[in-house]
Amino acid sequence: MRLIALAFLLASTAAIAQPLPGQTSLPVAPTSKEAPVPAARDVPYPGTIQLTVDASDTTRGIFKVHERIPVTGAGDLVLLYPEWVPGGHSPRNEIRKVTGITFTANGQPLEWVRDNLDVYAFHVKVPEGVQAVDANFQFVTATAGNQGRIVATPDMASIQWLSTSLYPAGYYTRQIPVQPTVIVPNGWTVATALRPSGPGAGSRITFEPVNYEVLVDSPMIAGAHFRRIPLSDKVNIEVIADTEAELAASPEVIAIHKKLVEQAVKLFGAEHYDHYDFLFTISDNLGGNGLEHHRSSEDGVKRGYFTDWKNAGRDRNLLPHEYTHSWNGKYRRAADLWTPDFRTPMQDSMLWVYEGQTQFWGYVLGARSGMLSKEDTLQAIASTAATYGYATPGRQWRPLVDTTNDPIIASRQPAAWRSWQRSEDYYSEGQLIWIDVDRIIREQSRGRKSIDDFARAFFGMNDGDFGELTYNFDDVVNTLNAIQPYDWASYLKKHVYDVHAAPPLDGITKGGYDLIFTEEPTDWFKLAEKKGKSTDLTYSGGLVVDSDGKLSTVIWDSAAFNAGLTVGTEILAVNGREYSGGALKDAITAAKGTQQPINLLVKSGDLFRTVSLNWHEGLKYPRLVKNGKGPGTLDALLAPRR
Repeated sequence: MRLIALAFLLASTAAIAQPLPGQTSLPVAPTSKEAPVPAARDVPYPGTIQLTVDASDTTRGIFKVHERIPVTGAGDLVLLYPEWVPGGHSPRNEIRKVTGITFTANGQPLEWVRDNLDVYAFHVKVPEGVQAVDANFQFVTATAGNQGRIVATPDMASIQWLSTSLYPAGYYTRQIPVQPTVIVPNGWTVATALRPSGPGAGSRITFEPVNYEVLVDSPMIAGAHFRRIPLSDKVNIEVIADTEAELAASPEVIAIHKKLVEQAVKLFGAEHYDHYDFLFTISDNLGGNGLEHHRSSEDGVKRGYFTDWKNAGRDRNLLPHEYTHSWNGKYRRAADLWTPDFRTPMQDSMLWVYEGQTQFWGYVLGARSGMLSKEDTLQAIASTAATYGYATPGRQWRPLVDTTNDPIIASRQPAAWRSWQRSEDYYSEGQLIWIDVDRIIREQSRGRKSIDDFARAFFGMNDGDFGELTYNFDDVVNTLNAIQPYDWASYLKKHVYDVHAAPPLDGITKGGYDLIFTEEPTDWFKLAEKKGKSTDLTYSGGLVVDSDGKLSTVIWDSAAFNAGLTVGTEILAVNGREYSGGALKDAITAAKGTQQPINLLVKSGDLFRTVSLNWHEGLKYPRLVKNGKGPGTLDALLAPRR
C-alpha cells in the first residue's frame, strides 16, 4: 500500500508540473551570470584617492563630485557606490540620485557599464599605460520633501561622503586611503570630525588623508550662521542655524549640555574618540536628522531648540541618544553587523543591544544631566510602557528579535497597521528590557551593583580607541553574569527571542512605579501632540488624528478598528457637528459610562459613510505614579552620578 501511495503521489506531482496547453515557448534554464565584483580583502590599496565635492550650488542642491583614483594596470576596474548605510542598518543609500557619470584617463573617455546584478557597481575598462582614472558625477539632492530628506538650502547643507563618492572593490574600506576636499559657498563655515590639512583657501578646504571607512563616518555640515559651543576639552557642539538668532543658547542651557558629557564619561569610564563633534542643525528648511558616527553625530531639529528650550522637550533626547552611540554601536558593535565594506550585507540581529540599550541610556543620561527633568523622563517611560502594554497587539505573533529585520524589510515606510505589523520595536521595547535588567542587578546584589557596572565593563575599555570591538549574544550574557550572577541567557531569550504577549514592565512596576491612565495627559504627552500636530487617542478608542482630520494611526482590534476606520480615513463630522480634535475629545468624554456610540461622518477616497465608534471609557492617558515609600530602583537609575 505504501508503494502504491508513493507512486500515485509521484505521478500526481509530475502531472501538476507539466506545462499548460498553449505554453509552447519555454526556456530550459534561466540566464544568469555571476557579478564579477572582487571580494573585499584586508590588504592596502595601492595609492591615495583624491576626492573633491563641490557643494556650492545650494540653490539647486546639486553636489558635483570629482575623484582621481590611482590604478596599477589595465583591465576591469570595479568601483562601488556605498550601498549599506551604517546607522541605517539597511541597503538604502540613494544611488538613484547619482547622475552624469563619466570616467576618463589621460583626458580620454573610458568605457563603463553598470553591473546588472549589483547596480551599485560600475565596471570601467582601463587601457594600458593608465596610472589614474578620473571619475565625475553629480549627486542631485532632494528639492522637495517627497523626494527624500532636504540636505541643501540657501543657508546650510548636510554633506555625506557616503552619498558623494565611489570606492574600489576588492579591499577592506579601512585599507583605502582618501584625501577629501570640499567646496562650499563663500562665507560659510564647515563643521566635521575631519581636520584640515592646512589653511583653507577661501571656500575650498582640503582635509588630512584618512581611510575610506573613517571618511564615510565623518560627514559635514556647512552654513552661513555658525557657532561652536565647547562642552569639554574634547567635545563641542558645532551649530549651524537658519538665522543668527537661533544660535542664542543661554549659559544655563549650555551648562546642561556640559553635564551630559560629564555624566556620559562618568558612566562609561572611557572616551572612544580623540575629539567629538555634535554636528547640530537648527532649521525649518533642512531635513531633520539623527545619525550616529564614531567621532561625531548628525543632529537636526526644528527652530526653537535653544530659544524655546521649555517647549523643545521632545528634541532634548536626540543628543544623549546619538552621543551614546559613540560607545554602543560604533565602538562596541555586534559581530554580525560589522562588515569590511559597504557592499557586504549587514545582519541586524543584535539591534536590541545596539539601539535598545542606546535608547535606554539616552533617557537615563538625559535625566542625569538635566536635558530632561526626572518627571518628563518618567512620563516618557510611561508612554513607552503603555505602547507595548496596551497598543502593540502584534507582540502576540511577532517576537522582538524579528523586528530587528525591519530596517531591511520595511525601510521605514509607512504602515497601514503598525500596531499589528510591528516596526523597529527593538528601540523602545528594548529600553524596557534594560530598565528591568538594572532592577534585577540592583535587587540581586542588594544595591551594590547596577547596570552602570555593566556599561563600564562592556563599553569602557581602551580609552581613546576609536576602532571597533565586536561582540555576540554570549558576550553580553557573560558580562552580565560577571557583574551579577543570574540566568541572563534565559531571561534575554524570553524577552527578545520568544513570542511573549506580556510586555517587560517589571523594571517599572517592581522598580517603584505603577502605570496608570488618567483623563488628563502629561506634559510629555501634550508636547508629543503639539510636535506631531495631532490628536492622540491611542488609549481612548485606538486612533490618532492629524490636524487635517485624517487618521494617521488605527490600533489593531481597537474600537476604531472595529468601526471600520483605517489610516488615511478623514473624519468630517462628530455627532453631526464639524470635526475638530476638541469636538472629538468632548464626544468621547460625553460617551463615558453610557451605551451611546460616537457617530462619525468619514470619507475614504470618494466614499462618504457614517460609522459608530463604540468607546465608553472616556479619555485615557498614561502616566507613572509612585507605588511605595522611599526611592525604588527606577529612582536610583535616573539619579545623577556623583
